[in-house]
Amino acid sequence: MRKIFFAKASEARLTTRVDMFIFIDMKTLYAKEIPPVWKAVSKTFAALGDEQRQRILLSFERGERLNVTQLAEASTLSRPTVSHHLKILREAGVLASQKEGKEVFYWIDKANLTETLSRVLGYIDDEV
Repeated sequence: MRKIFFAKASEARLTTRVDMFIFIDMKTLYAKEIPPVWKAVSKTFAALGDEQRQRILLSFERGERLNVTQLAEASTLSRPTVSHHLKILREAGVLASQKEGKEVFYWIDKANLTETLSRVLGYIDDEV
């Protein structure tokens, strides 16, 4: 088996030659680091990769704003654990928040989540 590298100005491809002259192309440009616009995608997927955070996300009704106490009362998790998960979801752009008095209210950041997931769908439509 012989590996041949082809380099273009915009992308590099690794081509592997096997018997019968079949070529397998694989993108190698992003093998070591993802592009900056995909950093948010990575954070979102990591945040949504946890089943407890998925449950928290699914707790929200359309347009609903909830605080940590309300979410903790509706779940099997402790208040500090819910708070930890909310922080991860907020930092990933899945939830937005606003402090009102002593309480912080959270809601699904639909615009940001839609934009992030649109990047994935755009990649699938354009590249796959």
